[in-house]
Amino acid sequence: MRIARITLAALAGMALLSTVGCISETQYRDLQAQNRIQQQRIIDMEGELSQANIMLAQLQKKLQACEEQNPLMRGAKDAEITALEKTIEELKSRIKTLSDQLLKVPGPLPPVLTEQLRQFAQTSDLVEFDEEKGMLKFKSDLLFAPGSAQVEAKAAESVKTLAGILGSGEGAQFDIIVVGHTDDQPIKYSKAQHPTNWHLSVHRAVAVVQVLEQSGVSSKRLSARGFGEFRPIEPNAADNKGNAANRRVELYIVPSGT
Repeated sequence: MRIARITLAALAGMALLSTVGCISETQYRDLQAQNRIQQQRIIDMEGELSQANIMLAQLQKKLQACEEQNPLMRGAKDAEITALEKTIEELKSRIKTLSDQLLKVPGPLPPVLTEQLRQFAQTSDLVEFDEEKGMLKFKSDLLFAPGSAQVEAKAAESVKTLAGILGSGEGAQFDIIVVGHTDDQPIKYSKAQHPTNWHLSVHRAVAVVQVLEQSGVSSKRLSARGFGEFRPIEPNAADNKGNAANRRVELYIVPSGT
């Protein structure tokens, strides 16, 4: 199963990490970089776990429908559900193992930068800050009009403020990965510009990258990715009705060269 392969790949070559004692500033930064790599593995697996849980819920609904039509179908569907539940438990166990192995350093970002980003998030209604992951999450419904990849004027001001934080001081030492996500609602009115949700998610990430670049963040520090509808954080409603929580743009602040 794809989920299991990704999980095993994420764990390949990992060694048991020890508690950190007195270290130099260079060693501290190296440890932070290692932490960020491991945290990204956790983020990736959490995305796989979310997908597995959604697949399980969908399979359980199908099972119920099959039982109503043909009780003999239960055995085959039960086997699929059992296998998926086993995969979910393995993912949870491995995520816990990776989390337990994280190096004991104060956090993925320097304390001063963490505080700046925390204050930034507190003053904005369109962004959340996860300081353990070094990640800012923007709500797409406040960044963009429906089906659009044009950053709204008010939202652009917020992104420009963020660029000021990331373009100076300790923020200037990090790269920024901008990741777009959508829900499962199909594109309706802008298919010429965004044929699929994949296109829309990437175009939105690029639009945020461009605002950061225009606001003084070096192009060499920026990259854009898009996952379309394929990494939801909450189940979408039935019949392609979507979920606002899944419409988001995430900014990961990572060590230079990551």
